[in-house]
Amino acid sequence: MAELSDAELLAELGVSLETKKKAALTAEEERIIAGFEDICRFYEEHGHAPEHGEDRDIFERLYAVRLDRIRALEKCRSLLAQRDPHGLLSVSGIDAESPDPDTLDDDALLAELGIEAEPPAESITVLKHVKSRAEVRAAEEIASRAPCKDFETFRPLFAQVQEDLKSGVRETRPFGQEAGIRQGEFFILKGQMVYVAHVGEEFETEYGRRDSRLRVIYDNGTESDVLLRSLQRALYKDEAGRRITDPTVGPLFGTTVEPDDLESGTIYVLRSLSDNPYIAQHRNLIHKIGVTGGDVKKRIANAKHDATYLLADVEVVATYKLFNINRTKLEKIFHRVLAPAQIDLTIQDRFGHPVQPKEWFLVPLDIVSQLVGKIFDESIYGLIYDPEKANLVSIE
Repeated sequence: MAELSDAELLAELGVSLETKKKAALTAEEERIIAGFEDICRFYEEHGHAPEHGEDRDIFERLYAVRLDRIRALEKCRSLLAQRDPHGLLSVSGIDAESPDPDTLDDDALLAELGIEAEPPAESITVLKHVKSRAEVRAAEEIASRAPCKDFETFRPLFAQVQEDLKSGVRETRPFGQEAGIRQGEFFILKGQMVYVAHVGEEFETEYGRRDSRLRVIYDNGTESDVLLRSLQRALYKDEAGRRITDPTVGPLFGTTVEPDDLESGTIYVLRSLSDNPYIAQHRNLIHKIGVTGGDVKKRIANAKHDATYLLADVEVVATYKLFNINRTKLEKIFHRVLAPAQIDLTIQDRFGHPVQPKEWFLVPLDIVSQLVGKIFDESIYGLIYDPEKANLVSIE
């Protein structure tokens, strides 16, 4: 008799062989497992479970929400029990405010887990190779920064704003919810000074809201192309977030008298009668602009003995009466706007010492008149004098 194989022998004995098939996972279970594996990788990289908090990375916050929901659902804990090497499923960390899983339908349950119900494979609603909304929002929140290749163009602006803050020409104010952001404005975010160099074309988001792409320069020499609304949210959420006011904001023309305010005053514009060759050649363009609370004629009475007035007599070519002004701030605004036109001239004082007067500018009288008008109506914000164009232009 031929020797029987094991299978044949078992068959003769009436024993049937049955191969147990491993239960297949549903698409929902596969996504829950994949989501939990992301959380485990986070734990392995950072040494702690993901936590909530606005100071946390956007992805950590997403993982924390997902972990709360997984801990709250018995079927999730059962599914993942053998896949939890770090003990992350401990129910001690369940969020007390998590919704009752029994009150949620399937779609809502998946949404609470941070996943979406999977449509049929051939559904025309399936978009392949397209980022989810959550991924897009997360990317916007943490818009990457890159080195600013032309930072030297912006460095003087940051330095000037720093000086303005020290001198009181500018101030910092809390950033309000939904407060506006304009090109050319400065802010403080997470302890860094931020400059909005460009506001791109406005567009409508998928939620029907208006938004724009920005070019934002940071004082550490980096830049980003964050969305306007993302910057708004970041500034509002940052307890130390601040808007830096423009130089015309504050008690320049106020109704409350401050210690440095003048009960009355005069802006005066002078023209030098010096016989210095350079001054004589440009006499109709070189002007000194100042502010006084007294009589202008008395102030310039000894001009020919004062290096401030180029050691020569002067003539008053224009005056503008003011009330309740802050002299220091007003003069600083004049000097900031006209800085590109400041003359570089050295003269000798009456003792033979070299002196460089700082308050004389190569600028037409009509520009001075425009400047005063814009200070009065507070439209001087963002303007500077361009000597090549001989006009006031916007700071780009």
